[in-house]
Amino acid sequence: MKIGVLGSGEVAKVLASGFLKHGHEVTIGSRTPEKLAGWVAENPGASTGTFAEAARFGSLLVLAVKGAAAADALRLAGADNLSGKTVADTSNPIEEAPPENGVLRFFTRMNESLMEQLQREFPQAHLVKAFNSVGSAQMVDPHFAAGKPTMFICGNDQAAKKTVSGVLDEFGWETADMGGAEAARAIESLCMLWCIPGFLHNQWTHAFKLLQQ
Repeated sequence: MKIGVLGSGEVAKVLASGFLKHGHEVTIGSRTPEKLAGWVAENPGASTGTFAEAARFGSLLVLAVKGAAAADALRLAGADNLSGKTVADTSNPIEEAPPENGVLRFFTRMNESLMEQLQREFPQAHLVKAFNSVGSAQMVDPHFAAGKPTMFICGNDQAAKKTVSGVLDEFGWETADMGGAEAARAIESLCMLWCIPGFLHNQWTHAFKLLQQ
């Protein structure tokens, strides 16, 4: 596939490298593409561009920016470039404030997720929440003694969720589909839970596992 990654931080670069490792073509987009020159030199086959250029390039898009910047990134990508495309949304609505006893603060309300806000603003894009509840070190080809970890996803478009599930399978995850976009309220909150051991005990190498009978 042709993958357009929107973002230039650690999560964006880890996922872009993962797609390259698994044989996909990648353009990574940034407000300032030139700052990624070093990363591109270390990742043959990758290219950089603006958000709009990355969105235009990709048949699958990955939104990998801070939650506060997510809407602006999609606006810069351009509605026409997003139309009809699957957008894997990794963002979380984290406030620019320190955690309270290890618990992050979110700028969204309990009954509305960031992904729901983005989906309303960009109705022609097919957003799928994914990769938001684990650290970047474990996103691609995770290895745990207990087996494959679980990635919780949600979204309103079944075909888009199937595409993202295929990526997760390729990257070494099992997928748990939690339903429509409303489920992002719970899935985004998993970021809070995942971070607590890190902030309290400096433990950052865990992942979630859904056990079923």
